[in-house]
Amino acid sequence: MDSAQTLTLLTQPLTISRSDRWLACQRLQELHIPCTCQPDGTLQVEIATPLDLIQLRSVVQQLTAPRSILLDLLERCWIHHA
Repeated sequence: MDSAQTLTLLTQPLTISRSDRWLACQRLQELHIPCTCQPDGTLQVEIATPLDLIQLRSVVQQLTAPRSILLDLLERCWIHHA
């Protein structure tokens, strides 16, 4: 992708608890993805690359998916790498 191009994304509101938003923001900042928790309770994330989008999806999934689904994903990863 040409460095002069920009990635335009539509915003999609997510249902995520206030404490999970804070955890998501902290983890995204650790991944060097700019984000802030807004006073209205929303999480604002700057997505600059497709990898940023994948990492955002992963962070949100880890915080919101039921434990059974996360265990299933982990087991499938182990099977494919064994």
